[in-house]
Amino acid sequence: MQLQQATWQEVERYLQTSTGIIMPIGSAEQHGPNGMIGTDAICPEVIAKGLGEAAGAMVAPTISVGIAQHHLGFAGSMCLRPSTLIALMRDYIVSLSRHGFDRFFFLNGHGGNIATVHAAFAEVHSEVSMLTREAARPIRCTLSNWWDSKGVQKISKELYGDDEGQHATCSEVSVTQFAYPDMIKNANFEGRAPAYSGIHDADDYRRRYPDGRIGSLPSLSTPEAGKRLYDASINDLKDTYRAFLTED
Repeated sequence: MQLQQATWQEVERYLQTSTGIIMPIGSAEQHGPNGMIGTDAICPEVIAKGLGEAAGAMVAPTISVGIAQHHLGFAGSMCLRPSTLIALMRDYIVSLSRHGFDRFFFLNGHGGNIATVHAAFAEVHSEVSMLTREAARPIRCTLSNWWDSKGVQKISKELYGDDEGQHATCSEVSVTQFAYPDMIKNANFEGRAPAYSGIHDADDYRRRYPDGRIGSLPSLSTPEAGKRLYDASINDLKDTYRAFLTED
């Protein structure tokens, strides 16, 4: 069930049987010549919807802008400061916890978010720890990256090998093509992009990786591959989500 498409009565009924919620989080940043700027938000959003259906879980609105300052050398990229994302996540979690949600499963689509998301968890847990009374049931927060599952890794290696790369990857572009087959972008590629050699600021990124890719050849991406990756991620994550709900 999508939170944005539910009535408040439906949410109350859901909370009678589950206090877990899936929280997609991504980024708005360039993804090379043929990748959508919203790639890192689209992937967790569509996978979260499928995971919600498979696991009978509520799915929150996607946090679509994340930690991406190093992409600002490319038109259209957006970013939040780490402190802004921490505050935003804190407000999301605290708002929902008021209603009875206490298991927050963040499904991530952007590697650059990871450190800040964990810092936000620490902020929320610190706030709970400083309450003058014991919480009825402790809040739990966890983070899963959709691309980290064994099934996804196996398919990525099988289909793309070293051409998968580290940014604007074949796999993530394939998932967006599966999600939006009418919006597939065509572009010219000159072989594999430069391998990862570090990133500092936006101008440094643009100099090192001129077309936005890092080590990848996403001209190999297909919607058919995206469907396989989508299914594999959901299959792996549904057990992870259910185990998280029962964590002590």
